[in-house]
Amino acid sequence: MAAWGGCGVNAASGEIADRDGRAPGGGRRRSLARLAAVQALYQIALNPGAEPEAAIREFIAHRLGREIDGELYGEADEKLFADIVRGTVGHRERLDETISAALSEEWPLRRLETILRLILEAGAYELAHRPDIPPRVTIAEYIAIAHAFFDGKEPGLANGVLHHLARALRGAEL
Repeated sequence: MAAWGGCGVNAASGEIADRDGRAPGGGRRRSLARLAAVQALYQIALNPGAEPEAAIREFIAHRLGREIDGELYGEADEKLFADIVRGTVGHRERLDETISAALSEEWPLRRLETILRLILEAGAYELAHRPDIPPRVTIAEYIAIAHAFFDGKEPGLANGVLHHLARALRGAEL
């Protein structure tokens, strides 16, 4: 298994896995698209002024489906990947308002680590703007990504916030 941002990609199956080697649920290509989207969003966050389209092109041309420095970047659903990146960046202000409403006063959005904020934003984007994806799938996928990056309480926080958002946005589907 090759490391990829604290995660691993199983060379045999191509599935993303967390540090313990567990693969998340859902389709492999969609799981990898979500992971790559969070990583592209992180790249954008670290480079103020970076354009989402440039990050999307760079990931599609040079990372997705490639082996780089011995690390396998599995094949991802490029359309889902690009939609999550574009949508999260394009709707960030509204997504952050929605996420902030789900957080406690002790843990405002600005206090969260960048990668956790991005996981929540991407998950919130899917819940709000992708009715074709069941909310339980979205929640499970982003919790798996949170587990890939964090060993502490962060995945539990992601679980709580995403479930809160799912109940508010798509409660009839839960």
